[in-house]
Amino acid sequence: MQYAKLPGLTWDGTIYQNDDMGILEALLPTGGYPTAHAPAMLELPDGDLLCCWFAGTYEGSADIHIICSLLPKDAAAWLPPVDISSDPDRSEQNPSLFYGPDHAVWAMYTAQMDRQEGKDNMQYTAVVRCQKSTDGGRTWGAYETVFPEEGTFCRQPIQILSSGRWIFANWLCTDSKEGLSGDPTAFRISDDEGKTWRMVMMPESNGHVHANVIELDNGHLVAFMRNREAFRIHRSESFDWGETWSEPAPTPLPNNNSSISAVKLQSGRIAIAYNPTCTPDPHPGKAAWPGLRCPVAVALTEDGGLTFPIIRYMERGEGYMGEENKTNNRQYEYPCLMQSDDGALHLAYASHTRAGVKYLRFTEEDVLGQKRERVGLYNPTAAQSH
Repeated sequence: MQYAKLPGLTWDGTIYQNDDMGILEALLPTGGYPTAHAPAMLELPDGDLLCCWFAGTYEGSADIHIICSLLPKDAAAWLPPVDISSDPDRSEQNPSLFYGPDHAVWAMYTAQMDRQEGKDNMQYTAVVRCQKSTDGGRTWGAYETVFPEEGTFCRQPIQILSSGRWIFANWLCTDSKEGLSGDPTAFRISDDEGKTWRMVMMPESNGHVHANVIELDNGHLVAFMRNREAFRIHRSESFDWGETWSEPAPTPLPNNNSSISAVKLQSGRIAIAYNPTCTPDPHPGKAAWPGLRCPVAVALTEDGGLTFPIIRYMERGEGYMGEENKTNNRQYEYPCLMQSDDGALHLAYASHTRAGVKYLRFTEEDVLGQKRERVGLYNPTAAQSH
């Protein structure tokens, strides 16, 4: 017997309803670039969504630059991406999006020198730049170098605390024999809306990067970090608005030395998107690259990140398990998780081994496994069946 095939996802931004998962999903237009990595998202005041990422031939090469796609409110598809950056001498990476007090979208990203013979990683030459858009991400102005100190890297967008303080998580890369193992976490703090910044270091944080800062209560902050040892997501706390931090400590969540994304939800829970895999034999102080970046999970915590009783695999990939089968999976990595004003959760990540960016829309109830009406998740007349 022959069965009709469901329409597959295509790299054109069309949003489909996945009845199996109970979610909405799309593959964003690639813009014709062979690779895509490290997406970031932002909801605009009018309800439009932006997603940006870095694209080009290969991470670290000078043709890598930042591009941005727009999803107009209630639209059925993401629009083709437009260029943000275009420095011919630097690899522009790890964008984040922030809506500034000047009513412009700020794209913050790293810009490192092109590869040099005998050196595969030039992250120690990176600076942090900012480009702005005043028309909702359709066009972008010239770049400004915000943090010129070489080796500065970033991933999470600027966070605004309840006091009005801005905090921007960085890590500092060096050209060392230990490679990426020595990268410590640092925070840029501004009390004048980004006009001036000062740096605060996290103690004993070598090899702990991609810090995601969340305010649990007034002045009580927590940061969740990628671990270069590929062992566990780590956690640090501050009780004084980010002035001082505790030494990073492991959480129960595995980490495969890949990026994570954490956000405080409207319910008060914290959600973390990550790859739930790790190396079984971590070596203290040594970077490990186990390779498996699949599946993508979302975990929920109600105690500030000490325990995570609820975990759901949102991207199952090819579904192969075990050491002998792991190479059959493609990579689904570097998730960005956000919640829009209507309560919906939005997840984007590099998909199909960086062939492009995949986008999912779901709710907190979907992660919890609770039945609920699909009202408010999406305009049901706009999404196609998948």
